[in-house]
Amino acid sequence: MQVTSLLNADQEPKLHPDGCECGTDHGGLDHSHTNVKLWQTLLGAVFIANSFVVDLLFDRAATVRDLSALVGAVILATPILIVAFKDLRLGRLSINELVALGVLASAANGDFRTAGIVAFFMLLGELIETRTAAGARASIQSLVRLTPTKARRLDAGREEEIPASELKVGDTIRIRPGDNIAADGVITSGQASINQANITGESLPVDKAPGDQVFAGTINLTGALEVKVTKAGQDTTIGRVRELILAAEKTKLPFMRIIDQYMGYYTPLVLVMAALVWAFTRDLNRVITILIVACPCAFILATPTAMVAALSAAARLGILIKNIADLEAAARISAFVFDKTGTLTTGRLVVSRLHPLGDTTAADLLHVAASAERFSNHPTARALVQLAGEAGVPLADVNDFRETAGRGVSATVDGRRIIIGRAAFLRDQAIAGDFLGTVDLDETAGFSLLFVARDGQYVGWVGLQDQTRPEAAEAIRELQAAGIRRIAMVSGDRKPVAERVAQEIGITEVVAECLPQDKVEFVKATKAKGHRVAVIGDGVNDAPALAAGDISIAMGAAGSEVAISSATIALMNNDLRRLPFLIKLSRMSRSVINQNFLFGVCFIIGGLTAAVLNYLNPIVAALMHNAGSLIVVFNSARLVRMGEEMEPFLTAPEPEPPAARPPAPSTPTLIPANA
Repeated sequence: MQVTSLLNADQEPKLHPDGCECGTDHGGLDHSHTNVKLWQTLLGAVFIANSFVVDLLFDRAATVRDLSALVGAVILATPILIVAFKDLRLGRLSINELVALGVLASAANGDFRTAGIVAFFMLLGELIETRTAAGARASIQSLVRLTPTKARRLDAGREEEIPASELKVGDTIRIRPGDNIAADGVITSGQASINQANITGESLPVDKAPGDQVFAGTINLTGALEVKVTKAGQDTTIGRVRELILAAEKTKLPFMRIIDQYMGYYTPLVLVMAALVWAFTRDLNRVITILIVACPCAFILATPTAMVAALSAAARLGILIKNIADLEAAARISAFVFDKTGTLTTGRLVVSRLHPLGDTTAADLLHVAASAERFSNHPTARALVQLAGEAGVPLADVNDFRETAGRGVSATVDGRRIIIGRAAFLRDQAIAGDFLGTVDLDETAGFSLLFVARDGQYVGWVGLQDQTRPEAAEAIRELQAAGIRRIAMVSGDRKPVAERVAQEIGITEVVAECLPQDKVEFVKATKAKGHRVAVIGDGVNDAPALAAGDISIAMGAAGSEVAISSATIALMNNDLRRLPFLIKLSRMSRSVINQNFLFGVCFIIGGLTAAVLNYLNPIVAALMHNAGSLIVVFNSARLVRMGEEMEPFLTAPEPEPPAARPPAPSTPTLIPANA
């Protein structure tokens, strides 16, 4: 039994784990709190120690000795008695009263030193335990401090520093190198590398340019930015994540609710046991020891401390868990059902082939195609422009740009007329050539083809496809190694496309051309075969299937309201390797909880037996009580370190010069077809 500690009354109340705290009703009722200060605990200890010193050095100072012990006992016992009184005033009998009765019984027996020592060890154990458990909450508490308190707002070109709480949607703020970003927004000016590890768990900085989104709480490593605020305060991504994590801590496992249901009977049972021991032995010290050792802190702490530690480890890696019951359920998952687009693939087109014809080179083909498409917002246009930027191919000025929706574009590039689009579009423009005859890719397998003509002559084609995530194959192998018996991909895309993606990443079960209701039926059929199913999707078009799973996981939830709302677990980035880690974390959490629970039960039974047989005294019982609680906390704290091999750096390194910076690992190596 410990007392909830607010070490500094002037500070904001600390987040504290739900669990064993003197001042906490373990029966699931409202928590009672009192202030315990470190100086108060130490002051009481000084008076108790002084009573021993006086007794040792002076033969005839019994009055001073007893007075010193009395003062120390009063100082130390007051917080405990206050909490017990509050419980009784609210009409509830909880384990808070057990230690209070033990302290009062020692004092009534005239043994103020024992009363003071027992109270001291209880308070000291709480102080140590609170700080130890706080280590398991470091990742969660850091979310509170990520967003800066100040922001530089631009008003008519003039920069002014204001509290971040005063930012409104539509404001423009300036972000300097090294600054934490104060609000969600869109870059209007400047380029920079942003460390998004605090939000998404990504291990590498992300390059941002005008039009890209940035999130509050992330760090600007290089470059000056001007950002138009789209979300501020609690509406930001980090604000919503923080609220959901704190809400998750208030949820309970079914096992925890069972404990709450029966804990109300525990205190009366202990009191009856203490009364029987008194009736048969008339040994007050034995009764006091029973009251102290019976406080089931190690038992009560078994589950909450493990869950808080697991939530912290998950939050550190960008895994948002709304309800700890879903974390526990992940350990029993035996089947994974994946969506394809946006989940196993990136959901955006990338150039996979450049096939120039005649004297045209691959660089020349990319130059004219990307230049002609530079003013289009079509996904194929963005893919071409992105590749040109990555390859260092300069874009030319464009004149007379025209776009025919869904078919292609035409423009004048370097004084020459460029037409790019589907084969039918080029034929409509009177371009001659055997377009499909020059193609060695199958469009039905998920490739998009663009044909390019210059000054009326067909000069080559470009192949694009939805790229699979580079870590997808590794994640699937790790899930299989973790014992997941069934892994399936369910997609609304064409069968050849789905089969190509599945073959690339190692999934053998594929269901293609599915409507949303078909996905739901597949999930239900899998559950009917005895599997516990996890459904992974992008959180938007997969909502019905997500709702049908035992647990549902949304990909890339950073900045996505729908993704966070539609799933029980959300990955703040798109790294599929978080999925096998989630399974490992859940199984390890269950193992730690079982260890804690077994230790707590054995500790109480063994302690009560020793107390009844008079093998313990109140002081030793107090020491053992706190030792047991700390063992449980330390055991749970091991979960915090899980995933350290995946943990991103949180300290910004010195930025490399642009020329020395290696290309992004996700950039494909393109080999021209005629090379």
